[in-house]
Amino acid sequence: MRLTRARTVDSRRPHTTVQESRRRVAIRAALCRNRIDRQNGSVTARDPFRVIFVCTGNICRSPMAEAVFRDLAERQGLGSRIVSRSAGTGDWHLGERADHRTIDALARRGYDGSLHRARQFTAASFAENDLVVALDRTHERILREWARDEDEDGKVTLLLAFDPDASTHDVPDPYYAGPEMFDSVLGMIETATRGLFRQLEPALRLPRTPRTFGA
Repeated sequence: MRLTRARTVDSRRPHTTVQESRRRVAIRAALCRNRIDRQNGSVTARDPFRVIFVCTGNICRSPMAEAVFRDLAERQGLGSRIVSRSAGTGDWHLGERADHRTIDALARRGYDGSLHRARQFTAASFAENDLVVALDRTHERILREWARDEDEDGKVTLLLAFDPDASTHDVPDPYYAGPEMFDSVLGMIETATRGLFRQLEPALRLPRTPRTFGA
């Protein structure tokens, strides 16, 4: 089911604080750890930890975060245990490639964004993902308005909450700017995504297999 984009969002609804964003991720990581424990320490390709990054049109910021997070997982040997996705709150660019400036900025840093195709966040996206990461507070408000219960609301967090040195809560939209802005935005996303990954990583690491000794 496709969600109707919120035309107006209740401005009285408070933003998620940095502390709350980190608490939410810690809870999601703990739930993942419990799921792993119930499977006797086995994370399979059928049941990885699923993260979706959300911006406006899914052609600039969220594809960057998706690519960076996937690359981090693969470099740390967790590529089979994490699924990195992205989506937009709007439907203007459905099926389109990422903005060419996004693809170019990613390529300059060694990431491949050429296969990306834009999609919209839907009602099913809450159930299909363990963590929903908003790129700015507008996206966060929309996603929380769309959440149908406390569990879905609890999945929503802000990306820049994981950069302790960030001077803002919002990753700026580079769409109307030049290539330099895309490079700057990618740098912000890289820093915050590393922070998010560091918080999730311990829960995604498999426990060591106990040694057995002969009699």
